[in-house]
Amino acid sequence: ARAQVGGMLLALLGWVSSCVTTFVPLWKNLNLDLNELEVWNMGLWQVCITQEEGVVECQAHSSFLALPPELRISRLLMCLSNGLGLLGCLLAALGLEGWRTCEDKPGRKRRLLLAGGVMLGVAGITTLVPVSWVAYNTVLDFWDETVPDIVPRWEFGEATFLGWFAGVFLAAGGLLLACSTCSTRTPTLLAPACRQAPTARGLAGGHHLHPRNADLVI
Repeated sequence: ARAQVGGMLLALLGWVSSCVTTFVPLWKNLNLDLNELEVWNMGLWQVCITQEEGVVECQAHSSFLALPPELRISRLLMCLSNGLGLLGCLLAALGLEGWRTCEDKPGRKRRLLLAGGVMLGVAGITTLVPVSWVAYNTVLDFWDETVPDIVPRWEFGEATFLGWFAGVFLAAGGLLLACSTCSTRTPTLLAPACRQAPTARGLAGGHHLHPRNADLVI
């Protein structure tokens, strides 16, 4: 039961973090040397400029096809991860031992818990892949020697680290939930106790006929 509770908490934390990672424009950060008062932030859906006064201006990407390949595929994978994470949490919740659903069918509860754990594990992988891909391309662009040094370079944003944590939490939670199905055992139904045969009743008044008094009956 503790493994199920811990796995469920990790899965929920990872799913929420994955949703936040998907929609915040903090995948990449860019500081301009010419104007240090502006910070550029890029996400899967929009680009934002934060000025010194605290004013934030955001603009959505003009076209999906105009995005780099890693951002296009990352957008699809992150949306898939959010859907799988939500479905995995729902299935795993129905299979927990504390819930009264399907109590008379423990085999079905184990299958629901196992399916939820597998979906959460897949959701963790589909979160780690796009985040790591974007981070890898960011490193390549940062150390690209063909680009002049005066050109600003994109760096890791806060969403990159949050996405890594989200993927690890989802995968760990799904693994705990899936492994907990091996420890749960199907309760064996006890055979009903054999009923004793009814005692013989007397001819009159329903009195019991004892063996020691049988020789008195004519």
